[in-house]
Amino acid sequence: MATIIISETFTDAPGGRLRSDGPKSGEEFRNDFLIPVFDKLTESEQITIDLDGCFGYATSFLEEVFGGLSREYGAKKVLEKLKFKSDEEPLLITEIQEYIKDASK
Repeated sequence: MATIIISETFTDAPGGRLRSDGPKSGEEFRNDFLIPVFDKLTESEQITIDLDGCFGYATSFLEEVFGGLSREYGAKKVLEKLKFKSDEEPLLITEIQEYIKDASK
């Protein structure tokens, strides 16, 4: 199982939704970091996304990353393949799961 610690792998200060919104956007994280790992997963593998260590997340960042992934791969596959860890803000996990479900409706 792969683990992506956003604060170490990407940034501790995530930006907005799109690259055009500035550095460290949700679009950049999804396309440049998450999808390459996601595409290499075998049927039984999962990715743990560690959300701790960041100064906060804009809802636009979270929706673009995880809602965008859901629009591309479908909610069922994304929810099966991604596991989330957030000791600092456990409610983020529920929020992200809702973005995933809502994006594929």
